[in-house]
Amino acid sequence: MGIRMGEQVYTVVGLGELLWDMFPAGKKLGGAPLNFAYHCHQLGAQGCPVSAVGADELGREVLGVVVSKDVSSQYIAELADRPTGTVDVTLDGNGKPEYVIKEGVAWDFIPESGDLDLLARRADAVCFGSLAQRSVVSRQTIAKFVSSMQPDSLKICDVNLRQQFYTRDILQLSLGLCNLLKLSDEELPVVADMLEVSGSVEEQLRAIIKQFDLRLVAYTRGPDGSLLVSPQQSDDHPGCPGKAVNSVGAGDSFTAALCM
Repeated sequence: MGIRMGEQVYTVVGLGELLWDMFPAGKKLGGAPLNFAYHCHQLGAQGCPVSAVGADELGREVLGVVVSKDVSSQYIAELADRPTGTVDVTLDGNGKPEYVIKEGVAWDFIPESGDLDLLARRADAVCFGSLAQRSVVSRQTIAKFVSSMQPDSLKICDVNLRQQFYTRDILQLSLGLCNLLKLSDEELPVVADMLEVSGSVEEQLRAIIKQFDLRLVAYTRGPDGSLLVSPQQSDDHPGCPGKAVNSVGAGDSFTAALCM
């Protein structure tokens, strides 16, 4: 359980991909939903990753690491017929990652279950993305979970555009499910083109808010900070000085802090 925040411990779910990032120097456990759940757990929530791993050595290592971090592995399914997900990661001179994401892996086949239905009904917040919806099975599980949550819960979509694993239909489905959108300065031009919105950055974000009746859009700009836009307000943070060594997972920690 998390640290009590007043009288309540919030139940916060990271829903989607769970994988090993395979760096040249070795592997690190990742996937945006797991990163998000872990950071929310650190900030006092009961962080619950929901995903699937293979019944293989890499899968057993995943479960071991999750449990060692005092995060629940209850909602991570083990699939005998699918391998645990991996991603080949390389970093450029600015510490910015490039990914090659393996297909047909366990998190493409996250199964529905009665336990997930119960979790959805009591969850205070969820974060899901477009990447885990590249397969029909996980897409259906994600849609059912988010649709089953309470109306006042926080439903965060981190679009997380990767390789060719997104379509206009997946984007529109995701934005129809969420009430908070998080996207980066690299992702906005793609999203704006797909949704046929134009104007300044803030005008584009406001058009997306209006189109999908969102509570908030969080627009991140790497070292240049972030812009938060709601139907009534906006807040522009210029960022903090520093040198990026490795930005893998930086957006996930931002989303977790914003959620909490």
